[in-house]
Amino acid sequence: MNKVPGPHPVREAEIHPTAVVHPSARLGHNVTIGPHAVIGADVVLGPDCVVGSSVLIEGRTVIGRGNRFFHSAAIGCEPQDKKFGGETSFVEIGDNNDFREFCTVHAATGEGEKTRLGDGNLLMAYVHIAHNCHIQDNTVLANAVNLAGHVTVESGAIVGGMTPVHQFVRIGSYAFVGGASRLPQDVPPFIKVAGNPVEVAGINSIGLKRNGYTDRDVRNLKQAYRLLYRSGLNVTQALDKIATECELTGQIEDLMAFIRRSDRGIVR
Repeated sequence: MNKVPGPHPVREAEIHPTAVVHPSARLGHNVTIGPHAVIGADVVLGPDCVVGSSVLIEGRTVIGRGNRFFHSAAIGCEPQDKKFGGETSFVEIGDNNDFREFCTVHAATGEGEKTRLGDGNLLMAYVHIAHNCHIQDNTVLANAVNLAGHVTVESGAIVGGMTPVHQFVRIGSYAFVGGASRLPQDVPPFIKVAGNPVEVAGINSIGLKRNGYTDRDVRNLKQAYRLLYRSGLNVTQALDKIATECELTGQIEDLMAFIRRSDRGIVR
């Protein structure tokens, strides 16, 4: 008779003898810390995390469950910001994220402020997350994406490699940014953009269908896209047309709300 698998066995942290872990750091069960890693005094590292060789995690950094940090990632370091004056700030990381080789995630500027990452994100090698950024859930940032301060990347977005993103820019949910682009303005949800200078390239149809959006959803977003980018209308006029001519689904309402909140303007 086959046995039903039991729960995942619980063990204390496994720490390589060459690693340096401050005695005040708080480590969850089943944590693995590799050779020459350094864990600072104020770090909270949740269960089932894997910290690879030569990884540095410092500052007031709180990390959830099941995250993996590959060789030489540096997390929680002081921000590269001349306004930073040693105030108390944080890095907050959710669950099941991958930080590949040489990723950097910096603490926030401003008393009590946070640099935040949600759940299920993939940060490929050499990605840089600057101070006060907010990465939501299930994003992909390809190799050497560089986010300046206060950037927001919403859930499901994909940013191609070697792309710099200007400070305070927002990248909307399920947007797709081609590699080696340059983003000086906001990218609305569900849109594809690419290039330097960046240009719009339609709706992210494939990404939407992979994430459960229906053909009807995609057709409705394509209609909104045509009004926004192909009608010759300005943004205000296009939003008025979208509100009257498109089915006001949650996706359309999200798209319009994102554009109305844009401080830097949207990629056109």
